[in-house]
Amino acid sequence: MSHQGTSAAPPAMMNRTIAANQSWESLMTAHARIMKRYAAHDMWAEVSMREYDVLYTLSKSSTPLHLSELNQGVVLSQPALSRMVDRLVRRGLVTRVVDSDDRRSVRLSLTEAGADAQRVIGRAHGKDVVEAMESLDDEELQVLRALCLKLIQAQPEVHEMSLAARGTRGVGTFTNL
Repeated sequence: MSHQGTSAAPPAMMNRTIAANQSWESLMTAHARIMKRYAAHDMWAEVSMREYDVLYTLSKSSTPLHLSELNQGVVLSQPALSRMVDRLVRRGLVTRVVDSDDRRSVRLSLTEAGADAQRVIGRAHGKDVVEAMESLDDEELQVLRALCLKLIQAQPEVHEMSLAARGTRGVGTFTNL
């Protein structure tokens, strides 16, 4: 049935749209199932999965991070991350240090207790990750990593996207890969 005034998308574009959406749905479904698997384990007594994500991201950095840098590696809004960091500071897992380059600014790093918690949970979580990926052989794991890195590198940072929408451009990189 044809509608006047509208044109159908070319078959190749429709196929690409369908394939992209099916791929996205598969990726999100796999992510949701694996995250539920991780959440079901008892390793999250001391810190939640989201708090662990913050501790892990800080542990990967060789230097203390600004909140905005930390936010590049976690899936939280800046206000939610700020509140979580406040809680982690109060619990003695994260510390704020004055930025030596800009004394008006602070950077975040793990305390010894935070590093210990990250290592203990990280060992258990690492074993769980291996189990969750058992259905993939070594070559498939390499392909999965390469595809994910390609998707990551093709995406602008959210901050850059909001600047572009306003007609300006910022510089941002994702360095924790």
